[in-house]
Amino acid sequence: MNPIKERMREHWGSRIGFIMASAGSAIGLGSLWRFPYIAGENGGGAFVLLYLLFTLIIGLPLFMTELVIGRHSQKSAVLAYSKLSKKSMNWRLLGYLNIITVFITLSFYSVVSGWCLNYALMSLTQFSLGKTPQAIRAIFDLVAQSSDINIFWLILFILLNVGVVYSGIRKGIEYWSRILTPALFLLLLVLLGYSATLQGFSKAVQFILFPDFSKLSPQGVLNALGMALFTLSVGMGIILTYGSYLKEEEDIPKTGFIVAIMTVLVSLLAALMIFPVVFTFHFNPEGGPGLVFQTLPILFAKLPGTLVLSTLFFILLVFAALTSSISLFEMLVSNLMELKGWSRHKSVIATAFGILLFGVPCALSSSGALFPKWQAIYGKNFFDTMNYVTGSWMMPIAALFTTLFLGWFVDKTLALNEFSKGTAYTKLSHPWLFLVKWIIPAIIILIILQEAKIIM
Repeated sequence: MNPIKERMREHWGSRIGFIMASAGSAIGLGSLWRFPYIAGENGGGAFVLLYLLFTLIIGLPLFMTELVIGRHSQKSAVLAYSKLSKKSMNWRLLGYLNIITVFITLSFYSVVSGWCLNYALMSLTQFSLGKTPQAIRAIFDLVAQSSDINIFWLILFILLNVGVVYSGIRKGIEYWSRILTPALFLLLLVLLGYSATLQGFSKAVQFILFPDFSKLSPQGVLNALGMALFTLSVGMGIILTYGSYLKEEEDIPKTGFIVAIMTVLVSLLAALMIFPVVFTFHFNPEGGPGLVFQTLPILFAKLPGTLVLSTLFFILLVFAALTSSISLFEMLVSNLMELKGWSRHKSVIATAFGILLFGVPCALSSSGALFPKWQAIYGKNFFDTMNYVTGSWMMPIAALFTTLFLGWFVDKTLALNEFSKGTAYTKLSHPWLFLVKWIIPAIIILIILQEAKIIM
């Protein structure tokens, strides 16, 4: 079969379905799992301020850029860059970088999502009953080191992805996103309401919303950029893929603003829900990847109906993980379908096996059962290395080349016209293109050079 044979392309059934899917991709574990602990590791307020700034001037314009490229090309990453560059092999490499980034990210992300499934079952068994806050926190270390259990939940979570993506865009991704994304938002507000009653809430507000730039390092600046890209799912070709399923009448700038606002809001709400627990019980805010799993069970243990609330939250956290992971999964599946000419079903199965194969080393990282010398050599375990390399290097580099592609190699008129289709905000097209062409590349280059110690 000809790998690039044209086939009928699916489209979103409704605008709200696309917005919920995009917001679900953006919100997911990026906002609920990764944002709080990265903010904690980088001093809180100053990091948050930079994250908000980078989301506005880099993340949002890039989100719109990927939608423009995807909708115009009606292709996934590799063939989209190829089509708009008149089949340049060099620009196809950017699509392959997106694929590699997504593949690695989904592998360790599925392990974290497996932890969510595990904690949902643990909540049903009331694992926190009668335990001190310190004992509840210690359980996460036991979970992270349990190789066989982690692999079991990894496999189960991958199968959940298969079940959704196998059904396609409208019947799978869009259908579930419209249910899961609003449900997560509602429960988050309920839990935030209780966190606001804790003794450490005022200290959490101070830590998150009031910047102390003495706590911010050059690494923290790069992390803030990576976080802005990660929470909006840009720099990976995901939004480009989702954009390729858009109809011409969809409003790209309006959609971008809605998704960006929802993403930032959920990130801040998640941090304001978690850090009051951290400060109330005098824990270290630099809790690392286990922060959510170590702090929220303590909060639930203090609430009436802890079994219901804790189980419900971790199930919804699974849903949030799923709305994000299916976007990663779909990006890989869509590229396989176009590059290999495979059916959706065959592409889904192949992707699942690939993610499982690479996810196993991530699942075994804390136990030392595989690559026991990895941390001594690289300074981080395998899981943390993959998390760092993708979030702090691969996504910013891919984002840089995406801006250079649209700003310098795509016809200006084509870009402006595609941005302006279906929107009343046509006056934003020129400022958007100016940011993409000049400002965003300059900022990303400066941050990367600083992190690489080339400039100080």
